[in-house]
Amino acid sequence: MSERLLLLTGHLALPRLERMAASIGEEAKSWRIHDIGVKVAALMTQEIISRRLPRPVEADRVILPGRCRADLEVLSQEFGVRFERGPEEIVDLPAYLGKGGVRPDLSRYDMRIFAEIVDASKMSVEAIVERARSYAKGGADVIDLGCLPDTPFPHLEDSVAALKGAGFAVSVDSALSAELARGAQAGADYLLSLDETNLDILPPGSPVIPILVAKPHGDLDSLQRAARLAHARGLRCILDPILDPIHFGFAESVARYVELRRREPEADMMMGTGNLTELTDADSSGVTATLLGLCSELDIRNLLTVQVSPHTRRTVEEHDAARRMMYAARADRSLPKGYSDAMLQVHDKRPYSATPLEIAELARDLRDANFRIETSEDGIHIYARGFHQLAQDAMSLFSHLGVEHDAAHAFYLGAELMKAEIAFRLGKRYRQDEPLDFGVAVGLLQQDMTRFAEIGHTLRKYHGRTADADDT
Repeated sequence: MSERLLLLTGHLALPRLERMAASIGEEAKSWRIHDIGVKVAALMTQEIISRRLPRPVEADRVILPGRCRADLEVLSQEFGVRFERGPEEIVDLPAYLGKGGVRPDLSRYDMRIFAEIVDASKMSVEAIVERARSYAKGGADVIDLGCLPDTPFPHLEDSVAALKGAGFAVSVDSALSAELARGAQAGADYLLSLDETNLDILPPGSPVIPILVAKPHGDLDSLQRAARLAHARGLRCILDPILDPIHFGFAESVARYVELRRREPEADMMMGTGNLTELTDADSSGVTATLLGLCSELDIRNLLTVQVSPHTRRTVEEHDAARRMMYAARADRSLPKGYSDAMLQVHDKRPYSATPLEIAELARDLRDANFRIETSEDGIHIYARGFHQLAQDAMSLFSHLGVEHDAAHAFYLGAELMKAEIAFRLGKRYRQDEPLDFGVAVGLLQQDMTRFAEIGHTLRKYHGRTADADDT
């Protein structure tokens, strides 16, 4: 007979917990999930549980959320059944219960990424297609050809044709009606950006989809008039109220998106995120996640991305990861938490896999002379049989290692200890002989780091140092 479990939760986590239980299969049919009546599960108290949980409790065990601080012993005695504190995250609950992890479904999304090649007019057709392939690999759905002011684009038609021939959807982005008309005639799928004064460059019933903006900037009445005109001409359209940079109308522009959605509940909308990601000296992953959370709430399904500044070199990948996470969380009616670590580039939620005391116990019981490296909240630990050193900077450990005359081993330990120091200072999870996980912030670099670890492992074997990190 399957064990009867009672899982206590709150309103926000209930749908996701139900999905998790359903994914486990037959064994979970003997489980029950009870919403204790609070919005956030961590806010349930011992008093709330005692007052609201029906008696008798027909279960073998009651599992509380990991952040609930209720007294387990008191509750166990009161209800006559064992209460346990489970993991902090629902995604870890199957593993906690011995059922194996249930991977969230991140295959789905409903936002379209337009990746702008801002300097397309200065690039060759071949270079444009190569850049497009790079963006598409990162998750872009539409390649946007940016037209620069006062910069001729004689090969615009050839560029559109080459991109279409390579299988890409294409948009043309220009402030000049003449360039937009050329793009439409060349076969572009979208035009950025038209308004009520120049929408007539597209014939009635044209398959080209215009992205409409207000004229003057910020005038939602103008944007709505443009939308009505487009519909009257038999044109599909996308509305963009324009996101402004911080200190240049950002808050007001966010309000415009909210107001436009109120006015046009069914309209297809776009948000260009580059005015924040490019024009704010902050890691773009957090900015992107926040903006796509706003898009998820407002049902904005078109994203215009720009990848120019060196600090936004992975913004297409970040938008792709964020749209998948937001879709999954919205489908579960849940917070965007616990679905993916792709956007956790600088800090990890659980940076340390062991406490200082646990590491000390491992070091004390170790029976071989090979070095192990771990990090915990107090610093970098390196230990072997009869040896245990702790520091917060890697360089200070070198004099204790006795590898001055073993270049290969010194090279390996130096690389691993510096990696451990980076992890410790950032709050990243460190695993010996494995690359640090920076989410989608790295591409080929991640492969290079993996190869670097393989080289170090080979060097250690060459010199007879063959212990792995999990040897005992």
